[in-house]
Amino acid sequence: MLGSRARGGPAAASKLEISMPDVVEVEVGDTARIECNFYIPENASYTYIDWFYVDRSNRQVRLYHITASGVLEDDTEYKKRLSLGEDKALSISAVTVQDARTFVCQVGAGSYGVGENSTELSVYKVPKIPEIEPNSGGVSVHSNSIPEIAKCLSKNSFPPPNITWHKNGVQLQAQEKDVNIQSTLTRESSGLYTVSSTLYAPVTRDDRLSSYHCTVHYWLRGHSRALESRRVKVNIFYPAEHLKLEVVPSSALVKEGDNVTLVCESDGNPQPVFTFFKKNLDEWQDVSSLAEPQSGVLTLHDVDKSSSGTYKCQSLDLDDMSQIEEAVDLVVNYIEGVDVKMEPSSTLQEGQNVTLSCDAHSPVNLTYQWRDENGKKLKEGKKLFLSNLSFESSNTYSCRVTALSVPGLEQSKKLFLAVEGKPRIVAISSPLYVRQDEVINLTCKAIAFPRPTLQWSINGTAHEYMDNQHIASNLTVRVSHDLLQAGAKCRVSNKLGVSEKHIQLVDQKSTAESQGVIIVAIIVAILVVAVLGAVIYFLHKKGKIPCGRAGKQDITKPEARKDKIVVEVKSDKVSEEAGLLQGANGERRAAADQI
Repeated sequence: MLGSRARGGPAAASKLEISMPDVVEVEVGDTARIECNFYIPENASYTYIDWFYVDRSNRQVRLYHITASGVLEDDTEYKKRLSLGEDKALSISAVTVQDARTFVCQVGAGSYGVGENSTELSVYKVPKIPEIEPNSGGVSVHSNSIPEIAKCLSKNSFPPPNITWHKNGVQLQAQEKDVNIQSTLTRESSGLYTVSSTLYAPVTRDDRLSSYHCTVHYWLRGHSRALESRRVKVNIFYPAEHLKLEVVPSSALVKEGDNVTLVCESDGNPQPVFTFFKKNLDEWQDVSSLAEPQSGVLTLHDVDKSSSGTYKCQSLDLDDMSQIEEAVDLVVNYIEGVDVKMEPSSTLQEGQNVTLSCDAHSPVNLTYQWRDENGKKLKEGKKLFLSNLSFESSNTYSCRVTALSVPGLEQSKKLFLAVEGKPRIVAISSPLYVRQDEVINLTCKAIAFPRPTLQWSINGTAHEYMDNQHIASNLTVRVSHDLLQAGAKCRVSNKLGVSEKHIQLVDQKSTAESQGVIIVAIIVAILVVAVLGAVIYFLHKKGKIPCGRAGKQDITKPEARKDKIVVEVKSDKVSEEAGLLQGANGERRAAADQI
């Protein structure tokens, strides 16, 4: 910053005056400009202007000699870094810390004499943001000596700065509560300074939440400036005061088959050594072998009723060898002894009644539900009553026991109910329309329990299969004359009885002939009806038959006359009409086949 330039004129000053700023501040690397303003009475001209700097021996060394005829630059260490402005101001480029010295401007004005003034060139370098590193090993509250908290480093500054320490934003003072701050100052080859500082201070358990930072202070243009480091926390070691032992998931919701984790945590740092125990009668059994090493986590896999009980976690602080313990109760919810009974318990017959009952044991309330083998819900409650049993009642019945208060806790037990009875044929292929010598399939299906035996009255290739309590057989045979006459018989039997049915075989050829006769009879009947209609119409036109309601007569009961016409159509093969449109094996025949 430049000082005020000297002012004046013939009336204000009668001698040579030179005005220069007291101090010019410039940052390392920048260009410094030093002005020299002078006043000569009566607007006289200068004879010469000389620029000097003061060396470390307090000797003036000339830099420039300026006259009206020219400028002479002396051979000094500043050569090639100097320049002059039009106002004869001196500029120094690439300023270094060594340039922090006094520069002198001397002006000669003939009869007005010689005058000079000086400026102090102040060089500075703003330090970088300080770097802070906390103690990497951590600090114990039981340390025998004042522990090191952190180090702070400020690089490349000029002039040398100061470092202060702060805890939770409050500045720490050396020697206060055993606080110790050690600082070192190093001048680099560049002339810049590096300052390092180390903070030593006692810590307590509460300091686990404290933050520390350092601040570097420097001067710039006459004012104090500061740069703060980042805030850091120090790893504080302290013994545990409390333990917490938890069951995950909550012990109230644990069910058999779950994986349960017991988590033991302390409020000490670092975590102490944990040991787990389970109470067995009046003794504690060490179960630490099930825990993850040094983790405070004990995992129980696929728990059951026997896993319930009291568990204890014990901590050992290796720093002061203190011990703390905490216990928790583990409750494993379970369902056991699911029992399904049938009353009566003896073999059941068709038409009887039966009651199914279900029971189980659990420390929590249970609900019961009955379902069939397809999962269809039948009834809520412990009992299921089935009346008038049939073969279709034979089924696998399941009792599902559920603890609603413990999601996912349920068990099921099944009971197969078998109803015994005499075989009953439920499907058979009769009558069957066939042709002689063709190969046909005869089918017979029955239901029974115990499993029945199915037999055919004729020989052939039989294929038998079971579907639940149904037994079915397909018999492949060739139609012979004797088979057409006698048909076939299906016989099903078990220890409770026998059931049999006859399969009637109808010759499709004979049926076709009968169908032809019936068709001819129908055509004749149609022709007779047409003739009868024509005769009635003729008689009506001749007036022989009155028309209208008054003259209406019942033509089904006419008076005896010579022109009486009676038409009667008879057929003694009505039963054959049922098979007229049937083909072989009971299939419908096409119209062309019928004709």
